Amino acid sequence: MTTPVNRLRPRRSCLAVPGSNPRFLEKAQGLPADQVFLDLEDACAPLAKPDARHTIVKFLNEGDWTGKTRVVRVNDWTTHWTYRDVVTVVEGAGQNLDCIMLPKVQDAQQVVALDLLLTQIEKTMGFEVGKIGIEAQIENAKGLVNVDDIAAASPRVETIIFGPADFMASINMKSLVVGEQPPGYPADAYHYILMRILMAARTHDLQAIDGPYLQIRNQEGYREVARRAAALGFDGKWVLHPDQVAAANEIFSPSQEDFDHAELILDAYEYYTSEAGGKKGSAMLGDEMIDEASRKMALVISGKGRAAGMQRTSKFEAPEA
Repeated sequence: MTTPVNRLRPRRSCLAVPGSNPRFLEKAQGLPADQVFLDLEDACAPLAKPDARHTIVKFLNEGDWTGKTRVVRVNDWTTHWTYRDVVTVVEGAGQNLDCIMLPKVQDAQQVVALDLLLTQIEKTMGFEVGKIGIEAQIENAKGLVNVDDIAAASPRVETIIFGPADFMASINMKSLVVGEQPPGYPADAYHYILMRILMAARTHDLQAIDGPYLQIRNQEGYREVARRAAALGFDGKWVLHPDQVAAANEIFSPSQEDFDHAELILDAYEYYTSEAGGKKGSAMLGDEMIDEASRKMALVISGKGRAAGMQRTSKFEAPEA
């Protein structure tokens, strides 16, 4: 009997690391990012890609990635590199790999193709079939239009990721600053895109991840964009520089106050719906009425806090009879 794969891994901070840079690959192991993805796509020059595959295999097998989700971003299916990226990396380091990230996904068939290739490699190598997940990156208009089908294309899919730079280019958005609002538009130009991705992800119990913010020296700019995604319900965001890791971990974790409150709601609801608590469907927690809907909301906050390793600082006290 195989152990079910946990597809909802912590991904508050998803660190991009060029697969062709051994120094960065070494440094990434010591950073507190939830996820590290070793990149064979945009961060690798075309002439560097073949050697980078083998460098990634070496670092996955020999490095210490304890506590991190280990991902490799391959090239997209419109290039001639993709199949060799997947075969070399998965055959060479499949037992030390959690997911393959597929960029520029435009339709469900591209996810199915990757699923089939992964299955063949797993069977050939004697790996557990289905263990390696897929992260699908949405980077153009066609991908967004097809995002529901993409999210449902394979049980391997774990996340839907927004890729802002290519997306902005694909729709002719009038901005050269990735993730920033285009001049002349008075509202949030990314709201529909982010919500569309979020709805598809949540429909299929997947995580939604916001993409990079390229002005790596602009910490407040990064925080502002990250807070926007976190407020909507996204699970995490890419980080391109070590200085962005702490901000992502903080912003995509609950505050201590919210975590404590969520834990109190769960304890109180469990008590009040029990025999001892009077089998009530709703009850008062201080000045707040709580019910089943409150419990569901609290579970989300509590789950994120527990995944982040948070510890509660308050305790529910049942009222005296």
